[in-house]
Amino acid sequence: MKTFNSPILNYNIGSNVSVNSVYFVNANLGFLSCDGGSVYKSVNGGLNWTLTGSTGTTNNLNSIYFIDDLKGVAVGDQGLIIETANGGTDWTTVTGITTRDLLDVKIFTDGMVAVGEYGTILTKETTGSWTSVNTRTDSDIRGISGSSFNDIHVVGGGGFIRNNKNGSSNFFNFEINPMLANLVDIFYYSNDLGFAVSSLNDAIIRTTNAGQSWELPAGTTASMNWIQKSPSGSGIGNNLCMHPKDRNSAFVVYGNKVYVSRDRSETWTQIATISIGSRAHSFYVSPVDTNIWVAAIESSPDCIVRTTNYGATWTNILARDFSTYGQPLEMDQNNPSVFYFAPSNSSGTGVYKSTDDGATFNLVAPYNNSAIGQPCDLIVKWDEPNVLYMGDDGADIYKSTNSALTWTQVKPGSSSEVPSMCNSVFENTMCYATTWSSSQVYKTVNSGDTWNVQSNNSGSGWGSDVCHEDPTVVLTGNYGSQSYFSTNGGVNFFNVNSGLGGAGAGIMVPERGYLLNMQTGSLYKMNITYSVLTSLNEIITSSSIPSQFELSQNYPNPFNPSTTIKFALPVAGDVSLKVYDRLGKEVAELADGFRNAGTYEINFDASQLSSGIYFYKLSANGMINTKKMTLIK
Repeated sequence: MKTFNSPILNYNIGSNVSVNSVYFVNANLGFLSCDGGSVYKSVNGGLNWTLTGSTGTTNNLNSIYFIDDLKGVAVGDQGLIIETANGGTDWTTVTGITTRDLLDVKIFTDGMVAVGEYGTILTKETTGSWTSVNTRTDSDIRGISGSSFNDIHVVGGGGFIRNNKNGSSNFFNFEINPMLANLVDIFYYSNDLGFAVSSLNDAIIRTTNAGQSWELPAGTTASMNWIQKSPSGSGIGNNLCMHPKDRNSAFVVYGNKVYVSRDRSETWTQIATISIGSRAHSFYVSPVDTNIWVAAIESSPDCIVRTTNYGATWTNILARDFSTYGQPLEMDQNNPSVFYFAPSNSSGTGVYKSTDDGATFNLVAPYNNSAIGQPCDLIVKWDEPNVLYMGDDGADIYKSTNSALTWTQVKPGSSSEVPSMCNSVFENTMCYATTWSSSQVYKTVNSGDTWNVQSNNSGSGWGSDVCHEDPTVVLTGNYGSQSYFSTNGGVNFFNVNSGLGGAGAGIMVPERGYLLNMQTGSLYKMNITYSVLTSLNEIITSSSIPSQFELSQNYPNPFNPSTTIKFALPVAGDVSLKVYDRLGKEVAELADGFRNAGTYEINFDASQLSSGIYFYKLSANGMINTKKMTLIK
C-alpha cells in the first residue's frame, strides 16, 4: 500500500444514489454512472455535478466511458446499453443483445466493447451494430483494456486474461499469467505495459511485453494447499460433475453415494444413493434435463444405470463388464443427449452409443482392432463429434474418425494403461493423456494423430483436466498423494501435494482458482494464498526542491523488520527503487514510475525476508545510487 500526504476531499453530487463508475475525458470534464439509471456530469474537475439528460432507464448503470466530450456509452444490469453523441444531453437505448448484467465498457477509435456476467462480450465496430461474442465460458468477464478494437484484452473468472489479436474474434488468445484468483480489472498504460488486479488478494500482476507473459511483484509467493472436504468413501474413475445450470454447484459420487455442493465445493450433502451396484466409475448430470443422471457402476456384471427423478429411483440400462479402474462412460459435450460406453473387449463387444440421454444404448460395431483390451477412458473431440480417442490398457491410444465404428492405434503401448484424458473447447486439436503405472503425461496438438511426452512427473499418473475457462491451466493426478499443476499450457508442471492424502481418482478444474481432486478416500479442494512481500508507505516529506540527487542510508540500520529509506529528486522523472539480496536477485520493488521533484521517504517492511545483507538501488533520470543495509531477526 502507498499513501501520499495530499488531502482527499469529498464532493457531493447532490444525491444519495450509489455511484458505480467514473470517467474523466480531461481535467475538467467527467461523468458518473449510478444506480437507478442516472448519469452525472462535471465540467469543473469534479467540484460540482449535474444530471445529464434522461437516460430512459431505471436499471443500475455499472460502467461509463467517453472517447471525447461528445461520444459516450454506459452499460448496466439486464444487458442495458445507452449511447450518447452529444455529451449526455440525449441518450439512445440498446436492448435485446443479452439479458446478462454488463459490468464494463470501453470505446476505441474503431469500435466499442462491453463485458459482463457469464462470459458476455459484446462488440460494435464504428459503422456496425452490437453483436455477441461466443466466448464459450460461464465465468464473469469484468475488465477491459487495450489499444484498439483489434487489440482488446479482457479479464475475469478465476484469473484468465484473453485477447482478440490476430483476428481471434472469440478472444481465444489466452495470456499466460500467475494469478489463480478472480481478476476484476485490467489497465494498459501503453501497448506493452499493463496491470491486472484481483479483489481477493494484494498481488498486482504486470506485463511489459503486451501480454506475452505476466509476473507477480518481486518476492510474492503463492501458497497452494489441498483442503479435505466432507465426501468420503471408496472412489475410483472420475465421478466429479459440474451442475449444468448452476456454476456454483457440483456433484461427486463415492461408492454408490451421490453428494452435491451448492457453494463452490466448500460443503457437501448426500442427496441420493445409487441402488444398483457398489462403486461408480463415471457420473453425469444431463444438461438437457438435470433430473437425468447416468453412471457406470461396478456390479455383477458391471452396468450403466440411469435415473430420471434426481436419484430417487434407478434403472439398469446396459450390463457389460468394464475395466476395474477405468471411467468407460463419456458424454458427448457437443451434444449432451449422446453418450458412449466402452466395455472390456470380449466376443462381439465394442463401443455402445446412446442418442436419447442414456435411456438406451446400442452397439455401434464390434471392436475392429483385436489389440483393444480394457478401455480405460473415452473422450470426444470438441466441435467434431465423429472424432473420439480411447485410452486402453497397455497405455495404447486409439482414434476413431467415424463415431466409434472403427479404431486406429495412434500411440503404441508404453505402460499399463491410460486412466485419463482431457481436452479443451478453446483448442480442439489438443488433448492430454496420463499413464499408469508410469509418470509420463502425453499430449497431442494435431487431433490425436501423434502423441508426444509432455512431462515426466513422478509416480503413477491418474486423473487430469484442462481448466474449463483457460487452456493454459492443466492439473493431473497421481495414484498417490501427489498432483501436478501447470499454468503455462503444460510447458512446466510442478508438484502440489501439501495436505493431500490417499490415491488419485478424478480431477476437475472449473476455473483457474477452483480446483478439485477426487482422491480414492476423500475429496480435496485447492486453497491458494498470496503473500505480497512488502508493505510500504511512501511520503513526500518536503515541498521544496532539493539541490541534488541523493539516496540516504536507511534508518535504523541494522533493522528488524522495517526500515525507512529516504531519497531526493532535484527534477521530476521516472524513478526505480529496488531491493536485492547478496546474489543480486531482486526481492522487492519499492518505487516504479513517475515522481515529481521533491524529497521522499519509504517505509520498507521486510518481515518475510531472511536475515542478511541486502542492497537497495535508486535509479532516476540517468542517475544511479546503491547502498547496503542489514536485516537482523
